[in-house]
Amino acid sequence: MSAGHITLDGREVEFSQGETIYQVARRHEKEIPTLCYDDRLDAFGGCRLCVVQVEGQRNPVASCTTPATDGMVVSTSNETLEKHRKTLLELVVSENREVDVDPMRGLASQELATLVKRYEAHDGRFQGRQSGKSFEEDHNPFILRDYDLCISCYRCVRVCAEQEGDYAISIANRGFETQITTEFGNMLKDSECTFCGQCVQTCPTGALADRKGLRHAETPGETNKTRTICAYCGVGCSVDLVTKGDQIVSVHPALDGPANKGALCVKGQFAYDFVGHPERLTTPLVRKEGTLVPASWEEALTRAAEGFKAVEQEHGRHSIYAIASGRTPSEACYLMGKFVRAGYGTNQVDNCSRA
Repeated sequence: MSAGHITLDGREVEFSQGETIYQVARRHEKEIPTLCYDDRLDAFGGCRLCVVQVEGQRNPVASCTTPATDGMVVSTSNETLEKHRKTLLELVVSENREVDVDPMRGLASQELATLVKRYEAHDGRFQGRQSGKSFEEDHNPFILRDYDLCISCYRCVRVCAEQEGDYAISIANRGFETQITTEFGNMLKDSECTFCGQCVQTCPTGALADRKGLRHAETPGETNKTRTICAYCGVGCSVDLVTKGDQIVSVHPALDGPANKGALCVKGQFAYDFVGHPERLTTPLVRKEGTLVPASWEEALTRAAEGFKAVEQEHGRHSIYAIASGRTPSEACYLMGKFVRAGYGTNQVDNCSRA
């Protein structure tokens, strides 16, 4: 239900109760830049790139934290605002080691580079001290803590707290000494971190990066994404498989996934190596004289059927218990359930998916 109208860049539009100027503008396809905003998080207003001019206000206001009110007259872009945004970006760039980072660092890692290119703000007008200090000692296999690229947008800290409820990372110090850190400056594995990867995927500069993805930075081939459902448990999280050729090189959470809204567990985010693992079985195996040896599908299925039949005849149908793998396709898990429930008339079936 409409709560009123505002004039947005000369056009009268409706807004709903509680909407901010930024939300109204986005809904009407206005491109307002930001580096600290994430739809899933409470508005922060830290980067000040999203400032807009409101008639009657002396200074520009942060559109992401300013509620829309009836009768507002808002300008989202003019010469003064664009100059302000370019200057802010130049200041940000002056503090960072680099801007152009590999896309394999994470889902949002190109946001700063995209804005710098858009505003032509990479000219080095401001030179001076750099902020951030990378934590190279943290050798966990999943998350690279490259704080030389940090711009203190705090999206990582906020997503960890607001979405995951882990509070594994926080902010220490002020000014140029500001640092994203864990409790007592320890390794991530010694903190409350569950390695869900949300901090990586919301970082707009690649300061927190996907270590496993970066292994494939030099892998040849075009990068593609394929939407699918994580097979590890029954939640049904939507993911985008990032591939180069026929190889999965990373997993990105689907921010519009109806079940997960961008959230993943450590398995959904990082446990995909099994798909192309060199030790993955490519042929059936049967046991002969205590040793597993390759066999044809006909021989393997016959041996399995004979084994099930013998056990049922000797011990009864309730002696049959099945465990399905979380790594199998949904269709295979469905057939496993049918096999036990319809074939033997029991409910003795489970799976290994414990997210």
